[in-house]
Amino acid sequence: MFGLIGHLTSLEHAQSVAQELGYPEYADQGLDFWCSAPPQIVDHITVTSITGQKIEGRYVESCFLPEMLANRRIKAATRKILNAMAHAQKHGIDITALGGFSSIIFENFNLEQFGQVRNVTLEFKRFTTGNTHTAYIICRQVEEASKQLGIELSNATVAVCGATGDIGSAVTRWLDKKTDVQELLLIARNQERLQELQAELGRGKIMDLQEALLQADIVVWVASMPKGVEIDPTVLKQPCLLIDGGYPKNLGMKIQHPGVYVLNGGIVEHSLDIDWKIMKIVSMEVPGRQLFACFAESMLLEFEKLYTNFSWGRNQITVDKMEHIGQVSVKHGFKPLLV
Repeated sequence: MFGLIGHLTSLEHAQSVAQELGYPEYADQGLDFWCSAPPQIVDHITVTSITGQKIEGRYVESCFLPEMLANRRIKAATRKILNAMAHAQKHGIDITALGGFSSIIFENFNLEQFGQVRNVTLEFKRFTTGNTHTAYIICRQVEEASKQLGIELSNATVAVCGATGDIGSAVTRWLDKKTDVQELLLIARNQERLQELQAELGRGKIMDLQEALLQADIVVWVASMPKGVEIDPTVLKQPCLLIDGGYPKNLGMKIQHPGVYVLNGGIVEHSLDIDWKIMKIVSMEVPGRQLFACFAESMLLEFEKLYTNFSWGRNQITVDKMEHIGQVSVKHGFKPLLV
């Protein structure tokens, strides 16, 4: 059985869907209540591969909310993720994806040091961040969507914002090795890590965001949006492809301009309907078939009976691993969202 650990996008969102999740008593509660709310299995899932194979899964709502980080409720946030992992393991789930902020919190706060959650000893091989599949899908979106817009990669400049993160560094490696992208622009806060990535690739220009936006034909956004930073769409090239790989997806609402195409990054479509309700709650356009690529990674590992933390730790994603998960993704009927 596979599992998905997820969370809602805000306190307001959580309050509005509490009824739908089967917890009406949560609907009027504030952040303090959510900080103490336990994880819950709120969805039972059946997925059918195009090979005919069927698998079962569970969605674990962690009750984490982004406001916990914004309000410096760090202990509450980390406790949410550890408790959700213990809950998944206790219910016999073989491989579970850490979706959204779950994997970011796990890595940034080094939660691997907390292997004991009450009476559960966490077996980390039962968990995967899903970042390898997310990085692969974003790269396929770059390759396929650029064709649709008439952007030739061999003449294109691609800016990766968040280039030193787990997903961002994997995307740059793939674009360097597997495509003929003319120019890579590397954007991140940590200059030391940027220089290490540049040395590893043997190419790529280190730039600040505003300078890079003037030059980029394609922008891959896999970083959190810093406070006060706005993207002025009038300075972007036309056409410009902007792939929003963050969570929650919000660049499409902020950037609406002729010739600028915003694509929800890291989203896959399945060839067959999935029996679940959770993607409707997170407002996927086609909730029966569309989902986050990180979630799909745990499904793929379950299909393949590959019970291992396929994606784990920062900066461990190789092009070979991306190719491996990509082949399995195609085999079972997943494809990158391109609309």
